[in-house]
Amino acid sequence: MSKLTRHCHKCGWEWTIAGQPGRSETCHQCGSDMRVCLNCAAYDARVAQQCRDRRADPVQEKHAGNFCEYFDFLKRVFVSKDQPNSRETAARDQLKKLFGD
Repeated sequence: MSKLTRHCHKCGWEWTIAGQPGRSETCHQCGSDMRVCLNCAAYDARVAQQCRDRRADPVQEKHAGNFCEYFDFLKRVFVSKDQPNSRETAARDQLKKLFGD
């Protein structure tokens, strides 16, 4: 299994600095804000306000830096959006078979 690390949500640059990023800290590679909902462990697009932490105030711009005091940098195995998603590909193939394409 791959090592879980902290990454920029946009380009995948690995955050190796100890501690949490501050509100004004940006990615050293692409310049995106680092303390954003999209980098938080509580972010979940399937729940109300896209946040599993009920204590947090709603944030409208999930990609922009914010002052959320409950931010916890997500540790994950980063997969580039450019790489094909095997699960998505399999679902598309099943749909093609179903509709005879």
